[in-house]
Amino acid sequence: MLRLGVQEASQVAARLAMAARLAGDPARCAGEKFAHLLRDAGLTLAWTHRGAPHLHHAADLPWLALSLVPLDDADAQARMSWQRRDVADAGMPVTEAMTTAAKYLGDVVDRTMTKGTASEAVSKILPPGLVRWCRGCQATHIHEQPMRLTTLRAGVRLEPDVSPATLTPIDGWPGVIAEPDPDAGRRVVEEYLRVHGPATVAEAAGFLGTTRSAVKQMWPDGLAEVQVDGKTAFLPEDLLPALESPPEPSFVRLLPPADPLLQARDRALLVPDKANHKLVWRIIGNPGAVLADGEIVGTWRARARGKRLEITVSTLYGQPQPAETDLEAEAARVAAARGFAQATVSFA
Repeated sequence: MLRLGVQEASQVAARLAMAARLAGDPARCAGEKFAHLLRDAGLTLAWTHRGAPHLHHAADLPWLALSLVPLDDADAQARMSWQRRDVADAGMPVTEAMTTAAKYLGDVVDRTMTKGTASEAVSKILPPGLVRWCRGCQATHIHEQPMRLTTLRAGVRLEPDVSPATLTPIDGWPGVIAEPDPDAGRRVVEEYLRVHGPATVAEAAGFLGTTRSAVKQMWPDGLAEVQVDGKTAFLPEDLLPALESPPEPSFVRLLPPADPLLQARDRALLVPDKANHKLVWRIIGNPGAVLADGEIVGTWRARARGKRLEITVSTLYGQPQPAETDLEAEAARVAAARGFAQATVSFA
């Protein structure tokens, strides 16, 4: 899982995703203990896939940075979500625009600083075509996605579990990474297939935030071809035994928004009833997911009340409600991971 990364969201998701998978006391993920846990495991935070912040092994950051270099302008334009007008305004090819942003960010972030400070500083020196007027901030600054997709290429990571977002130069970084490396992208695709396979080319492209043609250039060898609901999908050959004889999970977990399981692009497989998709995946403000016996059966939200965490569970249409005792036990785990003394469970 960590080879692909664990997405962070609101300084809560990553610690809950880790607590859901680690044996032992979930309180290890609470408060400052989480920073110690990450350090002991050699983990850090960086903007990687789709520009989202992910926890990764620090040793993996160099090849992950290589995977963020687009193969061509079409790949870059898809990753940046730029339109033709954006490209025209930049006054340079999209790949060049991303490399230019990386070089300037590498120059600016020469010490630990907040994202706001870095954005303000780099926006003053970037070519005019790479900054935009932001109505929300009432200021001209570098666009969010170019900043997120180029910072690691410049040798800059995020400080884990720190708010506001804080950037730090990576010691010993060789300089801005400018040349694409299909092998690095191939490693990301293979890890996606290991975690979320069987999957299609389109689903892997959705995870990377790029086109199918770009992913085809990164497609790994040694894959098995299988049929999933009438469509051709792929996974590493060594995982075929697990697919043919999967384990039978028999537990309940309250997974956070942006949990690794929810990052799979084959949502129809995770949640077969399409009417439930809008309940699990929202445009803004996703809930957590209730996982019971290997199936997503509901959603949940939490509210802090002093030293108590109040968790409200909503069952998805057509799904059974897990046993209340199992939910209470899992709510206690979530509360401990967030540093609360107790938890309550209610149903919407």
